[in-house]
Amino acid sequence: MPERRRSRKPADAVLQIRDLHVFYGSSHALQGVDFTLEHGVQAIVGRNGMGKTTLCNAIMGLVPASRGSIRFHGDELTKLPPHRIATHGIGYTPQGRRLWPSLTVDEHMRLSDRGGSTWTVERVYDTFPRLAERKNNGGGQLSGGEQQMVAIARALLQDPELLVLDEPTEGLAPVIVQQVEDMLAQLSEEGDVSILLIEQNIGVATAIAENVAIMVNGRINRVLPAGQLANDRTLQERLLGVGRHSHEDVDLTSFDEVAVTPEPERDEVGTSPDVVSLPLQESEPQRVLYVPPTRWSNAAWRERGDENAIESPVQTSAKDKDTAARSRPFDVKPEPMYAEALTPLSQLRGQEVLVVGTFDTKGAELRYIRDRIASQGLRVRTIDLATSGKASSADVPPHMIATYHRGGASAVFTGDRGGSVRAMAMAFEAWIQRQQGIGGIISAAGSGGTALATPAMRRLPVGIPKVMISTVASGDVGQYVGPSDIMMMYSVTDVQGLNRISKQVLANGANALAGMVKQSKNLPQQSEDHDLPGLGLTMFGVTTTAVSQITARLKSHYDCLVFHATGVGGRSMEKLVDSGMLSAAIDLTTTEICDMMMGGVFAADEDRFGAFIRTRIPYVGSVGALDMVNFGAPETVPPKYKGRIFVEHNPQVTLMRTTAEENRRMGEWIVERLNKMEGPVRFLIPEGGVSALDAPGQPFYDPEADRALFDAITSGFKETGNRRLLRLPQNINDPAFTDAVIAALAEIDSYLGRERHAAL
Repeated sequence: MPERRRSRKPADAVLQIRDLHVFYGSSHALQGVDFTLEHGVQAIVGRNGMGKTTLCNAIMGLVPASRGSIRFHGDELTKLPPHRIATHGIGYTPQGRRLWPSLTVDEHMRLSDRGGSTWTVERVYDTFPRLAERKNNGGGQLSGGEQQMVAIARALLQDPELLVLDEPTEGLAPVIVQQVEDMLAQLSEEGDVSILLIEQNIGVATAIAENVAIMVNGRINRVLPAGQLANDRTLQERLLGVGRHSHEDVDLTSFDEVAVTPEPERDEVGTSPDVVSLPLQESEPQRVLYVPPTRWSNAAWRERGDENAIESPVQTSAKDKDTAARSRPFDVKPEPMYAEALTPLSQLRGQEVLVVGTFDTKGAELRYIRDRIASQGLRVRTIDLATSGKASSADVPPHMIATYHRGGASAVFTGDRGGSVRAMAMAFEAWIQRQQGIGGIISAAGSGGTALATPAMRRLPVGIPKVMISTVASGDVGQYVGPSDIMMMYSVTDVQGLNRISKQVLANGANALAGMVKQSKNLPQQSEDHDLPGLGLTMFGVTTTAVSQITARLKSHYDCLVFHATGVGGRSMEKLVDSGMLSAAIDLTTTEICDMMMGGVFAADEDRFGAFIRTRIPYVGSVGALDMVNFGAPETVPPKYKGRIFVEHNPQVTLMRTTAEENRRMGEWIVERLNKMEGPVRFLIPEGGVSALDAPGQPFYDPEADRALFDAITSGFKETGNRRLLRLPQNINDPAFTDAVIAALAEIDSYLGRERHAAL
């Protein structure tokens, strides 16, 4: 690395971009970018969708350039693969940070350390003392600001001469934004690395950079001194379109001509006047082709008289060009739904309905659904998840969704159908988490389209209406619904063409969703009393006595929601925790871990306890029913368990007693997860037995097996001021143990300054 730096000519600009063009299909994203970074810090600002992230991806070789030049210290980069560009001396921190949740800070650093460079792990810790303090914490345990520090430090360990930062403050709380700003200012002052800063936050951009470039419609419109832009609010509004629609085309060749325009009026069905309205009729709606918006439109670019206009790599027919006289509004990236904390459902909920599917094969059916919903006065947005690469008639086309995949659009449109469907589903999950104002979501599809749409549906909080009309809805739909409240409707006929049956089924689904959306705003968001916080509790038949005693004592103070610990029950509770709909949990019955580790039928997944780790809400837990693994009828028990102790709960459920070795392994897994919880935690161990069957005289009574579980948890448990472990002599169903559980919750309430603890 030092040899590379000595070989640079002082006269060479760090980065020089000339006439750069990039396409996504037929959409012209970068339209002749010209830009030079001599040295130091240069910021690029602009509204969403102007091409800033595409520019970063082009510099790093993640998207191909159709024409133009990108030179780094005079060396051409456009034909090099990303890994070669990185070794040239360019570090990249992408939008969204992209850390591994399971790796610690120190593991991230060691993995990125090249060795023998000017940036070492020790220097990183000296520069970012907070990372030194958190070096043993996993990526998923860090705050947004700490994650950004890791992302930047990881890039610095590559010993870059240029650091490209894409939206480093996106989604961060103001106090964290200030920390990131201070960190960038320190790097700038040290002068070891030049910085290209892509930033929405004008305050951060102008505080760090010497000059600020304005990006408009895929081009660098102008470069201004940072101080000039920072001190002139009117100039910011004129150049950056504050208060304008993100899809409006603005000519900024002279900023004096730019004015702030009001939001367009809505017509009677809630659509904007510049949206093509399709007829509401029984016959198949007229086909309307999607054309990219003006700022990415090659045709409109050529109409402005640019003599260097080039053809899109994807050709369109004359018929397509004639049909597409007007374009639909283009999708933009709004602020994240989840920033430093979960957005409450009351703030997330809106009135816009999303109609989702593959418009290349199900376009007529999806448009029929859209028209039915729009006819009831609701605002509708269509989302295309097709992976074929064909032109789209949807409001949000596939390539825009694909850009939300962690590997970019190229990771989605691979030509491999299975891989493309899986990648598009992941991209849609990422996209939907950045939306707000969602009133409901509906899709119609076969098995492939159902697999595309439902993962994102499950990401939405419980309470937002979700309808999936599918050919697979008459079978086992657990893999599609999971712990969410998706309503599955069997399509009867294949979702392929409009006929007397499909029209009726699709209309029923559309009408059901419309009714739910219109009525949802009248529903209470918590309990009927509005002042009772939500409390999640887990229960199994053998812990029913304990949970019944607890809910009887707490029902005046909490809205008690009891979840049956049958695999999906625990996931449902944690889904509500992630949705911000529970204030605390008494996770008394963690038996789903037995089935997960021993192959039972009521299994948790590896994310068990994950919601409590992420949200840090008050958690009171125990080891209820960890004495048993659940199987079906006796003949379904795996042969390897022959000779074990079994209890026939009913003809369809067979219970198997866990051994000391199995309990030890479960205890080790549980305590590892408990130690990751940074919210208030009280974990209670009932030494008198973990279920009704684990008591003196009962078939699963085995103090030695229990002791292996209890000792594994106790030996690994890391107590803090927030996290405490209590071992009690009672059985889990004894009233005295109930008293201890309620006292633990009251202690947390007192610690948090809540008033309910006195009544408890």
